[in-house]
Amino acid sequence: MIIRFIKFVRNTETMMVEWKARNGLDILRVCLSIVFIWFGVLKFFPGLSAAEVIAGKTILKLTFGHVKPAVSLPILACWECAIGLGLITKRWLSFTLVLLYFQMAGTLLPLFFFPHETWTVNIFVPTLLGQYIIKNLVLLSSGVVIGATVQGGALIASHAAATKGQQTQMLIERYRRRFKDSPVIK
Repeated sequence: MIIRFIKFVRNTETMMVEWKARNGLDILRVCLSIVFIWFGVLKFFPGLSAAEVIAGKTILKLTFGHVKPAVSLPILACWECAIGLGLITKRWLSFTLVLLYFQMAGTLLPLFFFPHETWTVNIFVPTLLGQYIIKNLVLLSSGVVIGATVQGGALIASHAAATKGQQTQMLIERYRRRFKDSPVIK
């Protein structure tokens, strides 16, 4: 009875891991797109986005005072919505991810530009705004994971298959390096 239960638990876990490997990237991509579209749309309406003040100040500082928040926030809103639409449709995904990386870099800048607003007593104690900014590291890492699949990469549930794939990839890279450096015979 206990052995059957253990087999059931192991089989269930294997099925769950396989389901996550098949669907996890799509779920991540759609959820990330929802966040970007939602937060982007909020920036179209003054006073609705919790990040609009700090975003406006950051862009103002980046442009040396030339681009005012009244201009930069609608552009940022379009940028974020474009990222969300690119993620959800999978159109121009490489370009979409470049937009995401630049946008995420911009969201982290207030930690350095405005430390009095993002940290309390030291760098180990962020304010609520600092915490809001730091959580963007998760969004950035999600973009990195999605970016690993742009050229056909995928999550693999089987450890044996993943190990074999890594070995094959290393072998291919070794051959590429070897034949790149050697002279070509004509």
